[in-house]
Amino acid sequence: MLKGSKIGLRARHEDDIPILRTELYDDVVNSARAEAGPWRPISPDSKDPRLVVDDTAQGSVQFSVVELEGGALVGTATLWGIDDHHRSAHIGLGLLPVARGKGYGTDVVAALCYYGFVVRGLQRLQIETLADNHAMLRSAERNGFIREGVLRSSAWVLGEFLDEVLLGLLVQDWKPTSQG
Repeated sequence: MLKGSKIGLRARHEDDIPILRTELYDDVVNSARAEAGPWRPISPDSKDPRLVVDDTAQGSVQFSVVELEGGALVGTATLWGIDDHHRSAHIGLGLLPVARGKGYGTDVVAALCYYGFVVRGLQRLQIETLADNHAMLRSAERNGFIREGVLRSSAWVLGEFLDEVLLGLLVQDWKPTSQG
C-alpha cells in the first residue's frame, strides 16, 4: 500500500465496487463532471472499467483510496494515459461525498506523485480539471502543479460548455510530501 499522511492507495477489492458504484458513479452530477463522456447508469453486475480493474492494462493503474485510520474506503485514484516512452501520465481521483473537504484530495495527489515519479520513474504528471473544480485545483497546486493553460469551452457538462484547466508537474520541480 502507498501511504500519504491521511490516506492509503491500495488495490481495488471486490467489496469496494458496490460502494463506488452507488456513491460515485450513480451520482449523475458528480459523474458527469468527472468523466470524459456523458453519464450512464452502471448495472450491478457490470464489468465497467471504472469499477473493475484490468490488471493487464499497461496504460492505467487504478487504486482504491482508504483512510489510514480505520481503513474505510473513501474513493478512487488513477494514474492513466501512462506513456513509457515520454515518461508521462495523467492523474485522476474521485472522493466519496463523505470524504470531501477533509484534505484527502491533496494527500491522494501527493501519493500519486510518489507513485509516478519514484515507483514508475516518470518525468511529467498532468492534471486536467474543470475550471470551477476549486478543490482539485487546490490539491494540485499544493503539490507543486503549475497551471499551464486553459482549454476554453472544451468540456460539455450537463447542457453547457465549461473551461478546463491544464496543470503539470515535472519530477525536478516535485517536492515530496508523501513517503509512499
